[in-house]
Amino acid sequence: MRLDVEEARSLAMRALSAIGHSAEHAQITADHLVDAALRGVTFGGLPRILAIAERMAKYPDRRRPIRVVHETPVSAQIDGGDNVGYVVAQQATKLAIAKAKESGIAVVGAIDTYYTGLFAYYVEMATREGLVAMAAGNGSPMVAPHGATEPRFSTNPIAFGFPTTGDPVIWDIGTASIMQGEVMMHMRLGESLPDGMAFDSAGRPTTDPVAALAGAVRVWGGHKGSGLAAVVQLLGVLCGTEAMPEGLEGFGYFVLVIDPALLGPADTFKSRTATFAEAVRGARPEASGSPVRMPFDRSAAERRRRLVEGVEVPDVVCASLETLCKR
Repeated sequence: MRLDVEEARSLAMRALSAIGHSAEHAQITADHLVDAALRGVTFGGLPRILAIAERMAKYPDRRRPIRVVHETPVSAQIDGGDNVGYVVAQQATKLAIAKAKESGIAVVGAIDTYYTGLFAYYVEMATREGLVAMAAGNGSPMVAPHGATEPRFSTNPIAFGFPTTGDPVIWDIGTASIMQGEVMMHMRLGESLPDGMAFDSAGRPTTDPVAALAGAVRVWGGHKGSGLAAVVQLLGVLCGTEAMPEGLEGFGYFVLVIDPALLGPADTFKSRTATFAEAVRGARPEASGSPVRMPFDRSAAERRRRLVEGVEVPDVVCASLETLCKR
């Protein structure tokens, strides 16, 4: 089903409100999910509300106000109060941006949260202020290290953002071969996973998303990706999480924000970054002739297009969300 931006945001907010989110938290989360849909990341858009609803139904409601538990001029630790990560990470990022604008650099760690969404969303917040940012997050095990079939890592996203004189340069990846949201989307649509992505609970290769959720998915990038996944897991520990949080709770979010003016003229940095980005785009393509892109080029172009054309939401997802709205 195709929805325009306001229709998508309204549906998201109604569904989030119906499952117990305040108007403020529903709006923050809905804005993030609609932005994901605009970028073409369908599994990270409105379908995520169904996963949030399932998680809230599975666990007792122990939400508490988000609060800063430790703070310095250049750092803070935030207790997320078991609130959804879309809200917790946004607050953590805003605090890091404010501190970096004041002191030049800031690091903020948040704990006791879950489902944080697209990390590109948060580092883009910093680039809009002319700042450089890195964000990473850990969680409960569902990804097998390279050479293993049992989960030890979460999907462990990591993102970097750099301001330029035009669109920012943003690199955002998950360190799993397939993200949990994608596995759940295949399950909701009754589709098999691609070959070679996952193991069942006995360690056998599987394309069944239900079996994969009970087992493990492969890490991205072989031994190199496995090393990066371990690093992200430990950045979550640096925030104050358990090494391997159990269940869909206790996740960590780490964000580092830097004012490029700490190391030289900020305008020079932005113009050099833009020049570099254009040089990469102008590199001679392979025989296929496909143009060379910088990270975030596709997302920025898709967002501009979908702001006009609207977003696609699977019919089964729309129907399920409308059912939630009737609660």
